[in-house]
Amino acid sequence: MTTYKEIFGKYVKNYSSDPSSDIEGQIWYNSTSGTFKSQVLAPAAWASGGNMGTGRRLLAGAGTQTAGLAFGGYVASAQTATEEYDGSSWAGGGSLPSAKYEWSGNGTQTAALGAGGIPGTQNESVEYDGSSWSGGGTLNTARRFTASAGTQTAGLLIGGTEPPSKNATEEYDGTSWTAGGNLGTGRQQLAAAGIQTAGLAFGGSTPAPAVTTATEEYDGSAWTAGGSLNIARSTLAGFGIQTAALAFGGYESPQVATEQYDGSVWTIVANMATGRQELAGAGTQAAGLAFGGNPPPSFNLTEEFTGATLTTKTITTS
Repeated sequence: MTTYKEIFGKYVKNYSSDPSSDIEGQIWYNSTSGTFKSQVLAPAAWASGGNMGTGRRLLAGAGTQTAGLAFGGYVASAQTATEEYDGSSWAGGGSLPSAKYEWSGNGTQTAALGAGGIPGTQNESVEYDGSSWSGGGTLNTARRFTASAGTQTAGLLIGGTEPPSKNATEEYDGTSWTAGGNLGTGRQQLAAAGIQTAGLAFGGSTPAPAVTTATEEYDGSAWTAGGSLNIARSTLAGFGIQTAALAFGGYESPQVATEQYDGSVWTIVANMATGRQELAGAGTQAAGLAFGGNPPPSFNLTEEFTGATLTTKTITTS
């Protein structure tokens, strides 16, 4: 009978308690429980979260999975509602100065930024301090259907339309907006991730209804082509960093597919429970949120994303 050592060149180690390990497939014997154990990679997955109090689409989002923020949006009319997520449920936050939808946001639950959008003036931005909103700097290029990345004091606003589709990028320093490098592919209804000096823009329409798989990477001054999405889509959502981003939802047809980016290639990793478009998201590639969207009953739904993780499993004969 072939032994484990003969196959792998090593003996199975004996431990009285499970060791800390980040090596997939590592096997050991736990002498206390009298069992063999191994590190197994659990695949990425979505799970249900708490429903939003005000269901809506075409909204903006910011924050993390345990401290998320949803603001503005549309359902029957433009919304001023802000809601804060604590990892299980949403609670009301400070209302926007004016109702907005078809816009985007970035930052954290206590320091968020929203910009562009309709109705009204499309060159406005607003800032949230965790309890109330106040006016921010004025955009150089008025637009809606934008994407955002970065933070409240070092933000990016990307693409959009008023019409036609825009290739403009603007950078925010917490006070004023200045022109950045233009996108190679002008588009609207796109998604973004990253920070001001390492941004990522992906998907969108050029113009609607023509959807794209294009991905571009920003270095703080210029955009260059990145790896293409597997599924062309617009009105999608995304979050993360330039080398570890997530794209999910969107149109054509309300999408369930989720893709993750490693800095060069997009890979399909999991499906949402409910396909939707015109949604928002927040978080990281390891722990994220998707909320709102269209069509019904997506409006108030929240889903929580957990990236692939190593877990300890007991080896059995079954």
